[in-house]
Amino acid sequence: MTMQLLEPSLEAFQNPLSRYFAATRPAFLTASLMASLVGLAIARHDGIAFKPELAMLTLLFALLAHAGVNVLNDYYDALNGTDTQNTGRIFPFTGGSRFIQNGVLTLAQTRNYGFALLFCVALAGLWLMLRSDPQLLYIGLAGLFIGWAYSAPPFRLNSRGLGELCVTAGFLLVTVGSDFVQRKGFSSAPFVAGLSYALLVTNLLYINQFPDCKADTAAGKLHWVARLDVQYARWGYALIAALAYAWLLSSVVLGWLPVLALLAFLALPSSVKAARLLLCHAAQPRQLGEAIKLTIGAMLLHGGLLGLALILSKGNT
Repeated sequence: MTMQLLEPSLEAFQNPLSRYFAATRPAFLTASLMASLVGLAIARHDGIAFKPELAMLTLLFALLAHAGVNVLNDYYDALNGTDTQNTGRIFPFTGGSRFIQNGVLTLAQTRNYGFALLFCVALAGLWLMLRSDPQLLYIGLAGLFIGWAYSAPPFRLNSRGLGELCVTAGFLLVTVGSDFVQRKGFSSAPFVAGLSYALLVTNLLYINQFPDCKADTAAGKLHWVARLDVQYARWGYALIAALAYAWLLSSVVLGWLPVLALLAFLALPSSVKAARLLLCHAAQPRQLGEAIKLTIGAMLLHGGLLGLALILSKGNT
């Protein structure tokens, strides 16, 4: 059994700044940070003149968007009751931030904070659009819609079995948008480069749904882990991981990515070990803490090595 961290309390977050910062679940924002770095790296690889000030604001844009989505997801999961009745959670990985349930923030404060973050995202996006190209608006609107509609009614896309697609598309949009700001136009390159990483991020959502499954089902969040018998659902993780690494290999073989991108395969052992742990313990989800950590490690290692490979092989395919 993995030792869990203490859940948040009002006593632990007397400082409002630390309270609101922690409510964004900052450790998970690294997923967007890495997606953005992959986008910047593919632009650099393609010989696009690098603009540091735009890159920094792009990273901030991605982090603010992810933070806003995290906060609003807590709000909507509190409204539908899933986090309140979640007794199988593995904190801090699953079951939400617990800020509402433990009285650190109220429902209204969480809602207002989430929308305030998205308002800041809109302002940053408008500035980037003016410095880059008006078509960036399409990427921004698509990303904000996916992040909001993932858990918000009436769409509640995750409850309809579309959560995995939302996460893949959302993080791929971060990569595409980061490339777009530098390139000032659309290209297939960031789609190719970002898909394997986006799929590995999707596996974090997928494995996190096992500890939350009972509460999610009771609240009507019928994602695929809730819809399928656990003996079948557990194979979804291996399938998503296989698609990620197969895409990366195919992209190198077809010449879409440089050979050095195969460095990202160093994350494969962590994905395999996590998959094996899930296959063994899917029916005992409280034992999945180590598998979740391995999933996070594989995701970040894959993205970091892929970005580094793209930069080191600039101009060569």
